[in-house]
Amino acid sequence: MRFIFSPPADGAAGLLDLPWEDPLESWQDERLVEVPTAGIHRHVVRFVETPEGTFVLKELPDELVRREYRVLRELADVSIPAVEVVGACLDRVGQDSILVTRFLSYSATYRRLLSTMHAGPQLDALIGGMVELLVRLHLAGYLWGDCSLSNTLFKLDAGDLEAYLVDAETMEHHPALTAGQRSLDLDFAHERIGGELMDLEAGGLLAEDIDPVDTADSVRERYHALWNEVNREDVVAKDEQRYLIGERMRRIEELGFDVDEVELLPAEDGSMVRVRTRVADPGRWRRLLLRRTGLDVQDQQARRLLADIASFRAWLEQESGQPVSEAAAASRWVLDCYNPIVSAIPAELRGKRDEAEVFHEVLEQRWLLSERAGHDVSTSEAARHYFQVVLPDLPTASLPVIPEHD
Repeated sequence: MRFIFSPPADGAAGLLDLPWEDPLESWQDERLVEVPTAGIHRHVVRFVETPEGTFVLKELPDELVRREYRVLRELADVSIPAVEVVGACLDRVGQDSILVTRFLSYSATYRRLLSTMHAGPQLDALIGGMVELLVRLHLAGYLWGDCSLSNTLFKLDAGDLEAYLVDAETMEHHPALTAGQRSLDLDFAHERIGGELMDLEAGGLLAEDIDPVDTADSVRERYHALWNEVNREDVVAKDEQRYLIGERMRRIEELGFDVDEVELLPAEDGSMVRVRTRVADPGRWRRLLLRRTGLDVQDQQARRLLADIASFRAWLEQESGQPVSEAAAASRWVLDCYNPIVSAIPAELRGKRDEAEVFHEVLEQRWLLSERAGHDVSTSEAARHYFQVVLPDLPTASLPVIPEHD
């Protein structure tokens, strides 16, 4: 029996004295806990609580543990949303191996979300998060092979829903996926998502206005629309290229992707150009915020916080009458803006949102209150209102309130 851990593996040392030589299902240890929000598992899964956090232990055949350990590390390297792998216990005599991942805090399963959801913006956000995850995997050359809602967790990210992959047992990596491979993965997703929704419907857990077949069909339609949007090649007139390229880049960014490279190629008659865009690896904003502030948050949260830092920097320059560097503005923002808000979160409400999501929602509250009052409302005043009126009524890991559009 041997252990392998993925650096820095914070908290892994606290797991070493668990009864690894015994079947996982038979373990008796005071650190084992039940997680009410956990989904349904086809393998034996146990949860362990330590001072360093909550860990998920999953018992699988050795070959699958090795594959999943490797793939989850690869996904982390390219910033694709997935659970964080901590390590594995291999070569257990007479037993399957065990994969160790970190529990994804503030997340929810599809069963929990759909049990309180109706057709409309919230369902669109859930399906949209699932489709975006599948497109990101395919862009990176990963064939999921088992795409389903059961193998996904959902987490708030700056008011939207981000889907996280939690099961990589069947995943394969290729230099690039063929259209046939992508179609096969999409067929799996269509079939399994439809089946999962039908199971919820049969159990009385699905709202009457959600049609399982129509919803599963929408996955296919939205996948093709998103894939074509981020991969299509445009042909534009030379005198329109600047405007149209800018529009295209903005459209891709609105869909949650970043443009890494734009390639212009001459068309046949010389009066037109072909425009190819290459989507950047995800996590750009997260990495940038981490470098500037040391805060490690989700990508859309990071994008929102960076915008607030830019606004704060402009205010500092206006107040001081002299230029302020990005590094100095970011440092002051953490001390003067971010830390005071997150440290003021009432202790009894801390389990409802992670700190970055709280700060984002306070900024949203500031805008709403300012609109209502007809003048600027301070961040501290918005935070007091949010902590007293809004946050107490929010269920843990709830869906964002996404307004209907005419």
